Amino acid sequence: MTAPEPIHDAFELVNRRTIDALRLEVQEYRHRGTKARHIHLAANDPHNAFLVSFLTVPQDSTGVAHILEHTALCGSRRYPVRDPFFMMIRRSLNTFMNAFTASDWTAYPFASLNRKDFFNLLDVYLDAAFFPLLDELDYAQEGHRVEFVNEGDGNARLTYKGVVYNEMKGAMSSPISALAQTLQSYLFPTTTYHHNSGGNPARIPDLTHEQLKQFHARHYHPSNALFMTYGDIPAGEHQVRFQERVLGQFRAQPLDFAVPGEQRYQTPLQVEDTYALEGEEDTAHRTHIVLGWLWGPNTDLLEVLRCQILADVLLDNSSSPLRQALETTELGTSPSPLCGFDDNTRETTFVAGLEGSDPEQAAGVEELVLGVIGRVAKEGVPREMLESVLHQLELSQREITGDGFPYGLKLMLDALTPALHGGDPAAALDLDPALAALRQEIDQPDFIQNLAQRLLLDNPHRVRLVMRPDPTLGPRQQAEEQRRLEAIQAAMTAGDIQRVNERARALELRQERQDDPELLPKVTLADVPAEMKIPRGERQPVAELPAAWYEQGTNGMVYQQLILDLPALDAEELALLPLLTLCLTEVGS
Repeated sequence: MTAPEPIHDAFELVNRRTIDALRLEVQEYRHRGTKARHIHLAANDPHNAFLVSFLTVPQDSTGVAHILEHTALCGSRRYPVRDPFFMMIRRSLNTFMNAFTASDWTAYPFASLNRKDFFNLLDVYLDAAFFPLLDELDYAQEGHRVEFVNEGDGNARLTYKGVVYNEMKGAMSSPISALAQTLQSYLFPTTTYHHNSGGNPARIPDLTHEQLKQFHARHYHPSNALFMTYGDIPAGEHQVRFQERVLGQFRAQPLDFAVPGEQRYQTPLQVEDTYALEGEEDTAHRTHIVLGWLWGPNTDLLEVLRCQILADVLLDNSSSPLRQALETTELGTSPSPLCGFDDNTRETTFVAGLEGSDPEQAAGVEELVLGVIGRVAKEGVPREMLESVLHQLELSQREITGDGFPYGLKLMLDALTPALHGGDPAAALDLDPALAALRQEIDQPDFIQNLAQRLLLDNPHRVRLVMRPDPTLGPRQQAEEQRRLEAIQAAMTAGDIQRVNERARALELRQERQDDPELLPKVTLADVPAEMKIPRGERQPVAELPAAWYEQGTNGMVYQQLILDLPALDAEELALLPLLTLCLTEVGS
């Protein structure tokens, strides 16, 4: 392990760990003054990435964390423009810019190959996260507001508007979204996951602008912040910006938003609920019946991998015992889209069930699922299936891919959840020890049987949810919303009516306003390198064929690309060629 790069004296080094397979070093720091954390993934890679994240644990379904994420991006103290992020897209060489709200954290990530551009974006992101304007007009635009259907007409009926309000109204009209949120609320009866972190449209109007600002002041404080960086810019250079732009202006606060362990059910729960069936009256074969289990913390990598293996053994493909049973039963039309293992919450979950069923089939579906699990717990599965599942799991865990993100950002997101919930972020990236332990464990003859027994059959924290279609639910929800708006309108004074109309006009003018882009930093042609950095390979033949070898940190995997000259093909052969190439890449080697 080489000597660490110099760090800012406001920070102290907490831990270092080299991951040879990824050719990087995980460096963990803590800010002395505010206790903010900084995790740097030091790599010889000019594609640098950054994110700042916060534990955001709402205690209701007003969507406060989601609305705050939107509103924070509407201008800040140093950059008082209405939409700095959209404007930066045109002034930047970024390879990624976004913001995420998960059920228990919010993150603001970006990546860039250009050093000046990286620090330009860093300034904008830090100011947006820690010093947003949180203007009341922006809150009304992004969150929720009331307006008259006919602008300026105080006698017209009121309606709700707002970006997040409309977004969540659309999202929660999906039966699958409603099913997922309802199941999660029962699996997590006492912790933050019980609530709809994106926002329940019926509850979003309960949020006030003052509550939003209070949520920001507490949750977006450096004492609750985790900075993450990746690439060849040394940690100390990042820390200079962190200290100057943000951390030097705060003092530590005793903040602890850690999500506690969920209180466990002593006996399984059976519940029924409904979802809106829009525009149809026939409810036959439209019911969703699912069984959900609460498993263990997502901070233990080896246990998470065990859980993933059990889920894959049961559900991975049509030859998997539980999926086969769900696909061939006449109790429903197909396996539920929720089927599978989920580690996006502090404690992981497993779901199995059917869609296209009927309420009276609930006991039969439960008996089917538990029966298959019981057989697996008693008889196990063929060794070849277990080996195949572990092989696929190892490939998926080792795969060097950004999965739609720049690679460094993908690594940071893999380490983020464990880091936020008290786990070891380096262990989440250093897979070899856990995979080696897992390979030893599957050699035990009763490995999968014990897992099925412990995690499923002997686990009383199980929920059977029957979600019935209700053609009257949507109209009833709409009527309730209308009653609420009518009550608001009935209580409005002349001054209230004037304020609603003035705000609508102010929002319209704000949308039309042309902000000065020169308030934001930018890159110019002078900042763009004249030459591209192209990797150089070593020429060395393979089986008398010409080949070029490129040395990279690939997490123990070898990637091979073959280039073949094709003969002249006729029209029929050309039509079949995509099928051949598709199959050829799926058969393994």
